Amino acid sequence: MNGPEKNIETKRVACKVCLKEIPRSDARAEEVSDYVLYFCGLDCYEKWQKENGSNEE
Repeated sequence: MNGPEKNIETKRVACKVCLKEIPRSDARAEEVSDYVLYFCGLDCYEKWQKENGSNEE
C-alpha cells in the first residue's frame, strides 16, 4: 500500500485563440520574439495568422 506513487503531471497550456487548455505535448507552437504562443490545432493557428496579418507558413 505504501508503494511509490506515479503522479505524472501533464503540463497544460492555453490556446492563444480559444483559450482551451490542452497538454503541451499536443499543442502547436509558434515562436514570437521572446515567447511562444500555443494553439490547440490548425484552425486556431490559421485564425490567429489572419487576425495578425501573418502569412508565414
